[in-house]
Amino acid sequence: MKKYTSTFLMFCFFVTTLVHAQKTVSGVKLDAKLTIEGQELYFNGAGVREKMWMDLYVGSLYLDKKSKNAKEIVNSKNAVAIRLDVISSMVTSKKMVDALDEGLIKSTKNNIAPIKDKVAKFKSLFSDEIKVGDKFILVYVPEKGVVFYKNGEKKGVIEGYDFKKALFGIWLGDNPADEGLKEGLLGS
Repeated sequence: MKKYTSTFLMFCFFVTTLVHAQKTVSGVKLDAKLTIEGQELYFNGAGVREKMWMDLYVGSLYLDKKSKNAKEIVNSKNAVAIRLDVISSMVTSKKMVDALDEGLIKSTKNNIAPIKDKVAKFKSLFSDEIKVGDKFILVYVPEKGVVFYKNGEKKGVIEGYDFKKALFGIWLGDNPADEGLKEGLLGS
């Protein structure tokens, strides 16, 4: 009887672990852990980027340890990743680049000149068509820079901690692209 009870308890633990291993936001399943570029990062939070009452993409944040402090995350030199899952056909390459321009200007308080070449390189990574279901992962790797993935394929690297701060400031800065998304990323 003890053998069956312990087997049953192990089964319940395994099923409970699987249920909590993923979170679903707006139909997008998000993993509890992301291992990329040799970094193990853990789900911190997620939300939906909205514009004019339209859901555009699900953003999720992965850190080496949970945090609700946006300023610390933006200024940290530790690995961090943001995942963007496109859920609307309204998201196009041109609109994404325009949104990045606007977000980086806000994030840098209109002081984009020191990173303009990095910004141009980054925007060029969005030149391919964007479709519903596309998944972008932007992971900051210390001493390397921001590594850009589209649908699991590595597309490029943008060097520099200065670019990382500006990029993550789009979603986590004082004037974020979407306040509700920022709250979601911070697990609020």
